[in-house]
Amino acid sequence: MGGLAAALALSGRGIDVTVLERANTPGGKMREIAIGNARIDAGPTVFTMRWVFDEIFAAAEADLADHVRLQPATTLARHAWREDERLDLFADIDQSADAIGDFAGAAEARGYRQFCARAKRIYDILETPFIKRQKPNLPELMWRVGLHRPVAQYRINPYQTMWSALGEYFKDARLRQLFGRYSTYCGASPYMAPATLMLVAHCERGGVWMAEGGMHSIAVQMARLAEARGVTIRYQAHVAGVYNASGRAAGVTLADGERIEADAIIVNADPSSVSASLFGADAAKATPPMKPSKRSLSAMTYALVAATDGFPLLRHNVFFSQDYAAEFGDILNGGRLPQDPTVYVCAQDRNGEGGETLNGPERLLCVVNARPCGDTHEFDQTEIEQCQQRTFQRLERCGLRVEHRPESIVATSPSDFERLFPATGGALYGRASHGWMASFRRPGARSRMRGLYFAGGSAHPGPGAPMAALSGRLAAERVIADLASM
Repeated sequence: MGGLAAALALSGRGIDVTVLERANTPGGKMREIAIGNARIDAGPTVFTMRWVFDEIFAAAEADLADHVRLQPATTLARHAWREDERLDLFADIDQSADAIGDFAGAAEARGYRQFCARAKRIYDILETPFIKRQKPNLPELMWRVGLHRPVAQYRINPYQTMWSALGEYFKDARLRQLFGRYSTYCGASPYMAPATLMLVAHCERGGVWMAEGGMHSIAVQMARLAEARGVTIRYQAHVAGVYNASGRAAGVTLADGERIEADAIIVNADPSSVSASLFGADAAKATPPMKPSKRSLSAMTYALVAATDGFPLLRHNVFFSQDYAAEFGDILNGGRLPQDPTVYVCAQDRNGEGGETLNGPERLLCVVNARPCGDTHEFDQTEIEQCQQRTFQRLERCGLRVEHRPESIVATSPSDFERLFPATGGALYGRASHGWMASFRRPGARSRMRGLYFAGGSAHPGPGAPMAALSGRLAAERVIADLASM
């Protein structure tokens, strides 16, 4: 998504752009899996911050609505702890507050309103000086927030953990679990992530859309628009290295030996693959290596086509474990798949708001958080099947029965994600957002090698489809500025 956004932005300025994509389809992590005739989104499934894509299409003299049909979701997600413990969150604050009040009491409903106000303040403070800017450092951010505005600095709350901050708003452990889960959108643990990540909840409450044709269709449409604007896209083009001339990136070499010259190169891959010399020795020093202990979460996913019964699924559903601390202890400290996992289920044939009954099998993606160790540990079939068993047991405890067959399930482990996205261990979000300085340690658009740039969810401003797209725009801006200075 970062590469496609950059390609559109650069071509719009009259620059000759070639996209080299190792896969045979666009999208990167925004991919899909085929099971029979069914196509299942197997990457990002929640579409938020629509304004990012509206701006990208508008800059290319196009309208997003003309290319992708989007339906707004009034119900953001359905959450369950047991068969008789369910809670829906809505785009409307009042509706969510009423639901929380019915679920956990009036005090928790008041806490929710306060939480929403705090999350909005954090987002409003950080949007311009951090999210939309080239990689800022801490002093610059503090200056832009305003050294004379200590209250604003306090409100972004970088030093407190998210879990601790949530205790100020929610006494009910289930609600802390629910809102703490937003840290996993960045591949982080709520026990280690800064309270700043509460802004993710504000982004989601600002609007969730369902794309006709799935999330992958957005990448397809961006690629088509780029080609219509003169961008050349070459699929199954494996870049084996970046070469330099006179101390700057001068082009790339493909796996088949072809050399392509360039004035600027944007790498839309995890920067760890560059520091690991997967783009050659010349580029390896363009970014410092990242310790495996700093990686974000990976995942164990199960894409399947199956009949369901007993639970009124919506598009987005979360089935929580009974002990969140133990779950993250298993993942981060025990080095194993969680014994009692929290399971996210995207029911991709559910477009309504009422948990309608479907006749016959439906497309599901089940996601469990996992340790990013796919480069040092090969997850075998026994581990994958044991995790699958625990995953469906968690769903059954919450009332959802899934009548699945082995031939209709495709599992993807951290080892598989490592093969798809090398040198990551299967980490899906780049550097983990653990600690108050983590966000400043993400690579910016400009690398240490002149002419070589970064885009994607592992670069600034962060992970997720809209943030990755923003990184592409930032990379394009930096390329344009540097080319002009030459």
